[in-house]
Amino acid sequence: MGRPLRRGRAPHGAVVNATTPGRIFYTKPSITELEVRYAADAAANGWGEHCYDYILRFEQQFREHLGSRHAIAASSGTGAIELGLAGLGIGPGDEVILGDINWIASAAPIVHLGASPVLVDVRPDTWCLDPAAVEAAITPRTRAILAVHLYGNLCDMDALSAIAQRHGLALVEDAAEAIGSVWHGRRAGSMGAFGAFSFHGTKTVTTGEGGVFVTDDDALYERVLTLSNHGRARGEARQFWPERIGFKFKMSNLQAAIGCAQLERIDTLVAGKRRVFEYYRNALAGLPLALNPEPAGTRNGYWMPTLVADPGSGFDRQRLLGRFAEENIDGRVFFWPLSSLPMFAGQPRHAISDSLSGRALNLPSYHDLSSADMDRVVRLVREAFGDG
Repeated sequence: MGRPLRRGRAPHGAVVNATTPGRIFYTKPSITELEVRYAADAAANGWGEHCYDYILRFEQQFREHLGSRHAIAASSGTGAIELGLAGLGIGPGDEVILGDINWIASAAPIVHLGASPVLVDVRPDTWCLDPAAVEAAITPRTRAILAVHLYGNLCDMDALSAIAQRHGLALVEDAAEAIGSVWHGRRAGSMGAFGAFSFHGTKTVTTGEGGVFVTDDDALYERVLTLSNHGRARGEARQFWPERIGFKFKMSNLQAAIGCAQLERIDTLVAGKRRVFEYYRNALAGLPLALNPEPAGTRNGYWMPTLVADPGSGFDRQRLLGRFAEENIDGRVFFWPLSSLPMFAGQPRHAISDSLSGRALNLPSYHDLSSADMDRVVRLVREAFGDG
C-alpha cells in the first residue's frame, strides 16, 4: 500500500493544535466532477489514434475564448514563451526588454536561447513595464519587448505597441497570470506578435502543469508548430524526419482533458477570482495601501489579489507573515526584483521595483474561499496596519 496523501498541513513553522482554524491556502484549483470525468475518459480512451483528441479540442476552445487564429498547447507557460521567442529567431547577441520585478520564468527562456534580458523599472501603479523606461533601454541589439501582465494587472499595451512599431521590435505578451484580463476590448495575450499562458496548478484555469502559445501570425505559427514537435514540419512525408533542432514542450492528452473542462467553466472561474478581490477591496478600504488596479476601459482577472503598503506606513511584512502562519494562513511574498538575484547581479537596480517588493504581499485567493475565511485574512491585515 502507498503512503496516504497528506492534507491540510500547516504552513512551515506554524504550531497547530486542536483549536487552530482550518488552513487557508494562498490558492488552489477548482476541480469538479466534469474535470474528473474528462480526465477518466482520456485515461481510458485517449490512446493510439485518439491520443491528441483532447489536445486539439483544448486548443480550439482556447482559440475561441481568446479570439486568436492559432494556439499550440505546451508543457508550461515558460515553454510557450521559449517556443515563441525561438520562432521569432531570437538568439545569441539579441536583447529582450522586460520588467525588473517578475518571476524568473519570464526571463529564463531569453537566457536559454542565448539572448540577454534587459531589465527596466516598472510603473508604481500597475507594477508592470514602464513604457518610458522601455524606450530608454532600446539599443541596436534589441529584438523584442516582453510585456508581463503581473498578477492579472495589464501593461500599457497601446504605449508599448507604439514603441515597438517605431523601433521595428516584436511586442510579445507573457499572460501567464492574466486569464480574464481585458485591455480595451482585447483579451490579454491576444495583442502581441504572440502570447503565452500558464495552466500551473495555482492559476485560475489549470491543467496541473501546462501552457499555451497563441498568435495571429500564420508564418510564426508554422515555425513554432515545427519547433514544438522536435523540428518535424507539418506535412513532412518522411517519418521521423526533422528539418531543424526543435523542442519537446508538449501538453499531454490527460492534462488537456482537464483543461477542456476548465475552459467550459472559465467565466465562473474568473468570476470567482473577481468576487474574492472585490471582498478584499471593500474590507480593506481606508488602509494606507493599494490593491491591484483596474483602469478605465480594462478588466482585471485578479489572479492574485495583492496589497502594496504606502511608503512610510510602517508596514512590517515579516510580522504579518508570522501572524498568518500562527493562524494557519498561507502567505506569499511579492516577486523579488530579478536584478536582486545572483544570476542577474550585473544588471542595474531600479528604485520602484526595489521599493515595491518589500512593501507587498499576495493575499489568499481561490474560487471557493468563503467570506468567513476572508474575514480572518482581513482581520490580520488590519491588525498589521494598526487597525485591528
